[in-house]
Amino acid sequence: MILRVVDHQFHYEMENLCRVFYPYETIRVIREDNGETDKIIVTTELCGEYLVKVSVDIDGEIGEKEKAVADFDDCEREMAILLFYLLSEKTGYTPKWGILTGVRPSKLMNTLISDLGGEGAKTYFKDKLLVSENKTELAYSVAKAEERIMSVSDEKSFSLYVSIPFCPTRCNYCSFVSHSIAQAKKLLPEYVENLCREIKMTADIANELGLRLESIYWGGGTPTTLSAQDIERICAEINADFDLSDIREYTIEAGRPDTVTPEKLRVIKSAGVGRISINPQTFNDGVLRAIGRRHTVDDFVRVFTEARNAGFDNINTDLIAGLTDDTYESFCDSVDRAIELNPENITLHTLALKRSSTIVTHGVDVQSGEIANKMLEYAQNKFYSSGYRPYYMYRQSRSLGNLENVGWCKEGYECLYNVFMMEECHTVLAVGAGAVTKLKDPYSRNIERIFNYKYPYEYNSRFDVLAERKEQIRDFYQRIQRC
Repeated sequence: MILRVVDHQFHYEMENLCRVFYPYETIRVIREDNGETDKIIVTTELCGEYLVKVSVDIDGEIGEKEKAVADFDDCEREMAILLFYLLSEKTGYTPKWGILTGVRPSKLMNTLISDLGGEGAKTYFKDKLLVSENKTELAYSVAKAEERIMSVSDEKSFSLYVSIPFCPTRCNYCSFVSHSIAQAKKLLPEYVENLCREIKMTADIANELGLRLESIYWGGGTPTTLSAQDIERICAEINADFDLSDIREYTIEAGRPDTVTPEKLRVIKSAGVGRISINPQTFNDGVLRAIGRRHTVDDFVRVFTEARNAGFDNINTDLIAGLTDDTYESFCDSVDRAIELNPENITLHTLALKRSSTIVTHGVDVQSGEIANKMLEYAQNKFYSSGYRPYYMYRQSRSLGNLENVGWCKEGYECLYNVFMMEECHTVLAVGAGAVTKLKDPYSRNIERIFNYKYPYEYNSRFDVLAERKEQIRDFYQRIQRC
């Protein structure tokens, strides 16, 4: 697929919109008509300052639209609207999020509510961004829930993220920097040692600056891939180094049931962790095999029950719409069975076609955007009727149908860290391989990032360099305090 960009700088948004309709196509962006051809050619052009033109050529069938725009600041949006209408006509598919391709639709909704009020924000979504009524209401509901959570934090608030980038196997939809425990086992002793060192130096800086820790989140990878002894050691380091008196939430992902044991649950619970995530992804054993998971549905139910027996009263379960070999009927059954277990949180993801995942590299069949949206609509109706409410949302590049991931919860069980992280409303200090510290200026929208080395072997071998980067935390807060 060719995307011609003529005399404008809106190529990023136009490319993202093309990808909504053609998620499997390789898109080549060119600035000049050099005679190159393809079965799909999209041309976007800005004539002068106030005339936008779009044409779509699919196997020689051409559609064209143009519009005079009164304000230059509206040119990008109006160009996207023309492209949206043309591609909808050509493909017969109308994406529910309209021309909105950003990662954080609820964050935009919150901004618009501040500027235009609630009804004005909804009208802008529907009229200016072509978002459907259903998705507009979803974004509004999430925005209001997030607003309540964010209002409690202040300039001293921060969260701690602990990265455990190891998994028992790699799922066919995954492209995260995670490593099978069999291959990385020799790295683990040094990794845990360095992680504890980084936790201590991070705590020292946070304590010196008088920052207040509000939430802790272990992610990955799969943190419960670690042994019970290693989990206990890391928990002990956190408890010894940080002031936990203001903690509002402590989460550890136990996402793969085949990594969870009663001993690990005991260790996690005794360390003060109140929330865990155990993820079936689907309640269909055939789909689990197709995506590369080693556990069965019965394994998940057993571990979920063990977690309840261990005293966990705040459990999240993940489901994914659009998985390999899943059907609409099978997905609906998964939703129903998840609800029967009555977890406090259910996070519903839409499958994302990540470039380096097996799905993409091997051309594995997945559901269409239309079917994925039908799945989400069924789940949304069931969640609402079962007492769940949406509280956070984000989207991933190349998700089926440009659809969303939404956290649903029982009243009072919102995952605070998910909101803090996604809305970037306060600092997140991150430790471990692949972790990214986000330093939030409480007096502006400015965010500065500190990147750890992605791979565990780099993290181990270059730890001293990484330790030096931690000084940027101190420098950041000293700068904003002077201002």
